[in-house]
Amino acid sequence: MNRIIGIIFIAISAASFGTLAIFGRYAYADGMDTFTILFLRFTTAALVMFALLAFRRESLPRGKNLLKLVGMGALGYVGQSFSYLTAIKYASAGLVALLLYLYPVFVAMLSAIFLREKFTPVKITALALATLGAALTANPEGGTWTGILFAIAAAMIYSVYIIVGTGVLEQVSALQSSAVIFASAGAVYGTLTAVNSANLPQTNAGWLAIAGMIVIATIIPVVTFLAGLKRIGPTNASMLSTLEPVVTVLLSALLFGEILGASMLTGGGLILISVIMIARSEAKEKP
Repeated sequence: MNRIIGIIFIAISAASFGTLAIFGRYAYADGMDTFTILFLRFTTAALVMFALLAFRRESLPRGKNLLKLVGMGALGYVGQSFSYLTAIKYASAGLVALLLYLYPVFVAMLSAIFLREKFTPVKITALALATLGAALTANPEGGTWTGILFAIAAAMIYSVYIIVGTGVLEQVSALQSSAVIFASAGAVYGTLTAVNSANLPQTNAGWLAIAGMIVIATIIPVVTFLAGLKRIGPTNASMLSTLEPVVTVLLSALLFGEILGASMLTGGGLILISVIMIARSEAKEKP
């Protein structure tokens, strides 16, 4: 039962993360810049997390765990988001999305090396299907080597973030972890925003986009991802997270009229098959 709950948490996380690009599109349309968006996103999310910790009377982590979480936020989240957004400047969004979703492969390799995780035929097949599905869903067009390298860097940084998070979560809760990670990332982007000057939302629609990004695309997915990661491990969590581009593509089609091609639908189907395979496999495992 604990593993099934973990799968549900990761599915919620992926669906919520899938709205990030949608809210980001509305925020950019309102005249905001990347640094301001990310500063408001992480700083406000951190304040919410600290309020929840105070309400639950939970203290912040200390010692090595605190340092690891600060690194996950200030280096991991900042590095991944900076690399991803930079990649988009030099390559198509589809190609960047494809390369970013190499991270389940990186996580699988790192898990085998550092966490001694064993791989069953079901997991190997599901990983292949999820990777192929992400590639088809992304529908890449092209880009320069600069964009390609930054996109791969984003995938690698996120992979390390997940592996480090797996160890830390054995000692602290998802709520404690999220609070420190958000605050660390917010501090870095706050400094960058101060240096480059802030571009705040100009309309109510812009503020609503930021609010949605904070609650739906940040607090909910990060907390549920860390909670799910603790229950089913890094490889399964990363594979199940490939649901994210499916949600993004469907929302883009619904809200912006983007066309769903045959390759996208096929890719989404392959991802769903991989999710079902992992879910059935995990259901047979002992809690």
